[in-house]
Amino acid sequence: GSLPKWVVNKSSQFLAPKAMKKMYKACLKYPDWKLKHNPHFKPWLFPEQSTLPALALSELSIQHADSLENIDESSLSETKDDRGEASDEDSVN
Repeated sequence: GSLPKWVVNKSSQFLAPKAMKKMYKACLKYPDWKLKHNPHFKPWLFPEQSTLPALALSELSIQHADSLENIDESSLSETKDDRGEASDEDSVN
């Protein structure tokens, strides 16, 4: 679905950098962790190691983009609150 512009802007400013920092820290620790936790099990390299059941192609369906809900927000305008902006007068109170 579509997300309002302000949601995308806020999440890209705050949530995305925070998530990337956490992911970076976890990635640094991964080699040591993997040595202790089944180091030869790598189904992303060796598909025959995968324990997931195979999925028959007949069970898959294609979903076309034109069938998705489309919400038109082009006529809406953002307020200062939506953009996270405030004037100097707002911060005095």
